[in-house]
Amino acid sequence: MSSVIAQTRFSVLDRSRTREGHSNAEALRDTVALARELEDLGYHRLWVSEHHGVPGVAGSAPTVLAAAVASATRTIRVGTGGVMLPNHRPLVVAEQFGVLESLFPGRIDMGLGRSVGFTDGVRRALGRDKDDAEDFAGQLDELLGWFRGTSPTGVHARPAEGLTVPPFVLAMGEGAAIAARAGLPMVIGDLRNRPKMQRGIDHYRANFRPSPWAAEPYVVVSGTIAVAAGPEEARRLLIPEAWSMAYSRTHGTFPPLPPAERVEALTMTAKERGFYEQGLTGHIAGTEEQVADELEILLKETGAQEILVTTSTYDRQALLDSYRGLARIREAARGPVP
Repeated sequence: MSSVIAQTRFSVLDRSRTREGHSNAEALRDTVALARELEDLGYHRLWVSEHHGVPGVAGSAPTVLAAAVASATRTIRVGTGGVMLPNHRPLVVAEQFGVLESLFPGRIDMGLGRSVGFTDGVRRALGRDKDDAEDFAGQLDELLGWFRGTSPTGVHARPAEGLTVPPFVLAMGEGAAIAARAGLPMVIGDLRNRPKMQRGIDHYRANFRPSPWAAEPYVVVSGTIAVAAGPEEARRLLIPEAWSMAYSRTHGTFPPLPPAERVEALTMTAKERGFYEQGLTGHIAGTEEQVADELEILLKETGAQEILVTTSTYDRQALLDSYRGLARIREAARGPVP
């Protein structure tokens, strides 16, 4: 029995990825249906993401989708991974999460990121530019102030003020330092660059300042995990996302997920092939036994309290089977209930 796996929370970020031949509406409904399945499997939380103007992602309004997920479930925590704070006024974000927490008390998480729009066109449409991400720490402080009733404006955020909605910082670039200074839980990836991820975790723990939101550091490691009957089946789960990433790097747009067999039949340029092969490496993928072994190593190296699984693939049944396999790994580590 692995004590580190037994002590770890397992959660999921579902990006509502669109698939070739399937609609945006279906992608959103798939996220809600997945949340119900994950709740039954004992996962700790389900988060949804924010993307704008991306053909391959239907999730553009995370607080709206979180409300749909929370209303369709009973016990699983629901939140955002994340709301991109530079895209919004902090007061409006506080109000949205205040409404969510009021409707679904004790189940809502507030995952917050510092990215701005994916392209220049999206940033113009949002009325933002790249420099807006530079004041993420200030935006974060303003947002948390609305919950504590400390805004110097004299305005009060209703119904957010006085409520406790756990905030998490999605750590990219300066994110680990910002999370440490603010005394907030941190979500960090990705598994393909373990040394960089570990440096971020070490910096976060070394510089963490206790806050009203968290008395001690809390690390969530995010990444792609694929569990299947054999290594080759697990690798096939990774193929659609690897190709979509390769296509976006070479064509400038992030497409819907294709079936694995279509990707395998493609004739790729050398540049596309390079990005594609790169996209298949560095993840945790294999049989339940192989994944359990890799997870144990990852958790011992990072000391993370939680794993946030970010896997996307075309075959939704295979994806659900993967989450079932991961749940079995967790249950096996915990052992029989006395």
